[in-house]
Amino acid sequence: MAKAHRFGVEPITCHAWNKEQTQLAISPNNDEVHIYGLSAGAWIKEHTLSEHTQRVTGIDWAPQSNRIVTCGVDRNAYVWTFNGSKWEPVLVILRINRAATCVKWSPLENKFATGSGARLVSVCYYESENNWWVSKHIKKPIRSTVTCLDWHPNNYLLACGSSDFKARVYSAYVKEAEKKPAANEWGSKLTFAAILGEYSNGGGGWVHSVCFSATGTKLAWVGHDSSISVVDAANNSLIVTVKTNYLPFSSCLWVGESSLVVAGFDNLPLLFKCTAGGITFVNKIDIPKKTGGGSMTAMKRFQQLDNKGRDTEDSKVATLHQNAIRQLTMHSGSKASCAKFASGGNDGQIVVWDIRSLESQIAGLRVS
Repeated sequence: MAKAHRFGVEPITCHAWNKEQTQLAISPNNDEVHIYGLSAGAWIKEHTLSEHTQRVTGIDWAPQSNRIVTCGVDRNAYVWTFNGSKWEPVLVILRINRAATCVKWSPLENKFATGSGARLVSVCYYESENNWWVSKHIKKPIRSTVTCLDWHPNNYLLACGSSDFKARVYSAYVKEAEKKPAANEWGSKLTFAAILGEYSNGGGGWVHSVCFSATGTKLAWVGHDSSISVVDAANNSLIVTVKTNYLPFSSCLWVGESSLVVAGFDNLPLLFKCTAGGITFVNKIDIPKKTGGGSMTAMKRFQQLDNKGRDTEDSKVATLHQNAIRQLTMHSGSKASCAKFASGGNDGQIVVWDIRSLESQIAGLRVS
């Protein structure tokens, strides 16, 4: 059902997979990116990307071009290309005066978007004459830090969430890099930076993650108020929201057209069904196990406190992740039919979850 991989004790700020899932890029909460290769069932560190001077906040790995894009608190982003022996960076002209917070390749990999604390999104495309990536800015009406991004499957629309409690959908059409798009269910005004939708769940919570569905008609987002929201552009932009009793969520991922996985400070992924009728809880993907702490004798507990200075039995978390989950990523399959997804957490672990083992719970939720 799940396989855990440990990469030290530092929190994993962000991670990304290559196309074949044989390599993994992670940032252990510092200014480096470590690239691991899978060899004989074990992860071996092969490369270290060290161009950033402050903490790395975002990584994305383009599956077709095999390029990695990274961004960081140093207000920089780099596009990395493998030359056969090492990864070489190309500078990105972000033109921001605050930390970069997140980064995401577009589906066709001809551009990427970077969010920042400067209350804007930099949409970047390659300029071959100067061998660098230049950017165009999406600004209005963002009023606070951009915390998350996701691309529509058509390569033209971009969703962003921010700490002003809003999720927004923009046109990210760059005429210098692509053909003019046609109208779609989100709107017909598709000039660059045109806002096609601004959404709120009616409460107050930073938006930590946004995600388009496989067809692109639905947008899901999760907030720090422990809420899950979905807007359906094909159904008159109907918004459904549920306020849960769980701790805040930090990431969400579609694993079917009506199936959404969310995770956060409860240390485990949760599966929800999202339809026009509402959002309903399906199951916990990681079932917490009893630690057995109640069976420890008073003498043994005292000995542990005396020898180790802490009660190791009581401090052990019952879930597979021992701390908050920071990010969910697709491992195998697609948003239309996910086979496996991965979670990275503050406990230094990457856990790969086999969603197929939950077919009995999610049968009938997917749209063929």
